[in-house]
Amino acid sequence: MDKNSQTAAQETSAAAMPELTPDMFEVVGENTEKMESISRPNLSFWQDAWRRLKKNKAAFAGLIIIIVYALLAIFAPMLSHYSFTSMDASAINAGPSAAHWLGCDSTGRDLWVRVWMGARVSLTIGISAAVINMIVGAILGGLCGYYGGKFDMIMMRIVDILYGIPSMIVTILLMVVMGTGITTLIAAMCIVGWIGTCRLVRGETYRLRGRDFVSAAKLLGVPDRQIIARHIIPNIMGLLVTNLCLAIPGAIFQEAFLSYIGLGITPPNCSWGLLAKDGIKMLRVAPHEILIPAFFICTTMLALNLLGDGLRDAFDPNLRGTE
Repeated sequence: MDKNSQTAAQETSAAAMPELTPDMFEVVGENTEKMESISRPNLSFWQDAWRRLKKNKAAFAGLIIIIVYALLAIFAPMLSHYSFTSMDASAINAGPSAAHWLGCDSTGRDLWVRVWMGARVSLTIGISAAVINMIVGAILGGLCGYYGGKFDMIMMRIVDILYGIPSMIVTILLMVVMGTGITTLIAAMCIVGWIGTCRLVRGETYRLRGRDFVSAAKLLGVPDRQIIARHIIPNIMGLLVTNLCLAIPGAIFQEAFLSYIGLGITPPNCSWGLLAKDGIKMLRVAPHEILIPAFFICTTMLALNLLGDGLRDAFDPNLRGTE
């Protein structure tokens, strides 16, 4: 197409287009109320984590199971008219019934009461040992990762030495020397239980220490305690909570194993591990005596794992505000 043809086409288009005048437009103006409105609710870190946790149905179901088990462990033995040590000779190896909801064991003791008395011991040991290990490991690992230097080198060599010793062997040796009991079990689990958390937190803190937002805070003169509280801890919170929720079922299983081999809780006290030890002897005669404690151990571990996965996502700052 030559230049004359292009000019003619442009003139034709200009003639076909109506002339625009100011009367054809309506001045709307600025809507200050709409412009200043908050499109997303202003939530704190913990509120946003709780909101995202509630959206995770599996994790929320795990949380409900743990709460229900904890409440039953506290109140069920108090509200029952049976004692966890009382024996009924007429109900030996009895199955579940209206009188005994979960049946009775080989000595006629009510399993409903004994299960929840055992839950008190197992949950107390598991949660206490896991929380202590998390606190000790997080403090030592955070100091090693943030400051480094000689302290980091010495601590890591100690951790390497302890990491080469199987934790179960250390626990069994301490139980043999110190005797049995709840306090002894918790102390034995905490001797080397903090090592894994320490190494995880050290690595994550060391990675975060070199991030731009931490470097910018240092250049602005922000104190170390504020950097740790506002930048380091929120970014490792998901790791800590997930590790905690995975450590609790591990501690419960460890207590059950020690009680099963006779190094944990001793009669007349009871725990889920001790109930499993007593129930396996009656597997062919009364299988409910082993299936009931096994069910509660398995569901507790499953619930804690689901809750741990949900809390990991809920506490991840990188996912905040993406929903």
